[in-house]
Amino acid sequence: MQRTLYIVRHAKAEDHSQFGRDHDRELTPEGFMAAARMGRHLHSQGVKPDYLISSTANRARDTAKVIAEQLKIDRDQIVLDDHLFDGGPRAYLAAVNKLSDEYQTAMIVGHNPDVSYFSEFLTHQSVGSMSKGAVVAITFDDLSWAEVSGRTGALSFQVSPKELAE
Repeated sequence: MQRTLYIVRHAKAEDHSQFGRDHDRELTPEGFMAAARMGRHLHSQGVKPDYLISSTANRARDTAKVIAEQLKIDRDQIVLDDHLFDGGPRAYLAAVNKLSDEYQTAMIVGHNPDVSYFSEFLTHQSVGSMSKGAVVAITFDDLSWAEVSGRTGALSFQVSPKELAE
């Protein structure tokens, strides 16, 4: 059985200088639009994850909500994981390894540089620095989620909101 993991970097957020806590930064109007554009694109490609996890940071949570709306997923089904904020790539791996094998597809919404490093760790392919709102899809053949680790996935696609606007 093939499993697919969609890794999403949160969309554009307000500058650090406008907020006291980094965790509380909100999406900009441009960020909301980019997340919606990405969600519509993923929907047009038939993407509908069985499980959606997000960092608890406002900008990641709101990115997940906007994408979920476009994918016709109930926003209440988004699982928030506070370890994804400043937890490093290991937190992302732990979140994936805990997934139930009843799920064939999952989406995780978080932060750079962690999402970029995590994508490269899983695939051993160059992803570069994921742009805001970008999505990477990684497939895993004949593995349980608990078996997902370094170099076990294959990069299926990578797309950014800017590419969709062109």
